[in-house]
Parts: sequence; C-alpha cells; structure tokens
Amino acid sequence: MTAVTRYRFYTATTLDGFLADENDSLEWLFTKDIDETGPGNAGAFMEEVGAQVMGATTYLWVLDHEPHWLPQIPTFVFTHRSLKPVNGLVEFLSGDPSEFRELIGKAAGDRDVWITGGGDLAASFASAGMLDEVQVSIAPVLLGAGKPLFGGAVDLSLRTCDRNRDFLVATFDVIGPLAPD
Repeated sequence: MTAVTRYRFYTATTLDGFLADENDSLEWLFTKDIDETGPGNAGAFMEEVGAQVMGATTYLWVLDHEPHWLPQIPTFVFTHRSLKPVNGLVEFLSGDPSEFRELIGKAAGDRDVWITGGGDLAASFASAGMLDEVQVSIAPVLLGAGKPLFGGAVDLSLRTCDRNRDFLVATFDVIGPLAPD
C-alpha cells in the first residue's frame, strides 16, 4: 500500500495569533522554555517529512538568522522574487500550489510535506485542498501586532493537545473552508 502524502502546517504562534512581530522577528519564540524531546518536538516531526514549502520571507529569515533550520530535503519556496538557492535542494515556484501538487508530492516520496510558513502560504495550500493538518505550539506571549498565524478562513477539528513546558501544543485536522454564515 502506498503512503498518502500529508500536507502539514507545523509552526509556533503567540497566544494572540502571530507568527512573528511586525519586523519579522521571532525573538519572542526563543525566550520560552521547551523540551526538545517533548510533545510536538521538531526532531520527531522531521522524521516524517520528505519535502518542505515556504514563502520568500520565511526563506530569507531562515538564511539570515537560523540557516540550520533549512533541512537537507527538497525545499520549495513560493515567491515572485528572484532569489538564489543555497543548495541544490531549493527550488523557487510561483503560482497556485495546486499547479505543483505532483512535483511536491513526488519530492516528498512516501513522507509528508511541511508547510513551514507563513500564514498566507498555508492558507493558499488550504484553498487548494492541500492542507491536511495544522500543528501549532502556542507560546504565552502577547505581541499585539505582527504576522498572523493564518491568512484565511478554515474549519478545523482538534485531534490532540499537550503541554511542552511553556508551550501548549495542539494538532488539528483540516475539515475545509469555513462555511459562510
């Protein structure tokens, strides 16, 4: 039996729903305590991932601040900008995610696709019917403004929740677009 590729938005957010502050900084994230082997840990998650997708802002932030976060797996950066790949595993794409479903799925093999960021990109994957799961680690931080966790209206179903020191880790199944009133 062939494994089905799942598209998973795995991220962290502030309690008020921001991925980053207004200057694209994640400094708030590094002030909180987390058990690197506890619930929702990145190591266990990455064992299930065969490819990742991200937006240009995330890609540039990772290169500038945390280049070790760029895993050595096929990486697709959705952008309209002209950017340079850091290795032969990075490919730049422009357009609707559905146009690249076969390419991304083939790159992931029998593993999952990590939608790294940001919230608008995750929403575009949801709109294309290519988002199966949202796993979010919620930090006890209130920024008041910044880059939103998600850029669309999607109905979710809570599958699990746990605590990892300072973080609430919640995993949701994606039901589909939120039905209008």
